[in-house]
Amino acid sequence: MEVLNVFAAALGAFVLGSVWYMVLAEPWMQASGVPRGPDGKPEGGINPGIFAMSFVLQLVVAGMMRHVFALSGLDTPGAGLVAGIGVGLFLISPWIALNNLYAMRPFRLSLIDGGYATLACAAMGLILTLF
Repeated sequence: MEVLNVFAAALGAFVLGSVWYMVLAEPWMQASGVPRGPDGKPEGGINPGIFAMSFVLQLVVAGMMRHVFALSGLDTPGAGLVAGIGVGLFLISPWIALNNLYAMRPFRLSLIDGGYATLACAAMGLILTLF
């Protein structure tokens, strides 16, 4: 049953990411410096393998969050939500900002990507504790 929880949590975060980056596509592309063609879309298109790998990586995050939650005795949706926010806001987002800082990327990119990480981890934490 825990495998299904992890899968559902990763799927929820993946869907949330689809919406997040569709809404913020233009500011994200500007901040990240993605090369674009004359039509304004990324040059060369997007490789479907990126989506598959991003889902696999979200499975890894959801699996580790489930493990940490189990060790910590977190089992209510409220606790899962708060813990997920904490993971995203205080672990993943600072690391994203650190990488972007050294890559000399705009702070706006850290806000967009860190915002998604925080929301996705919050969703994962909530979903992991609903079952």
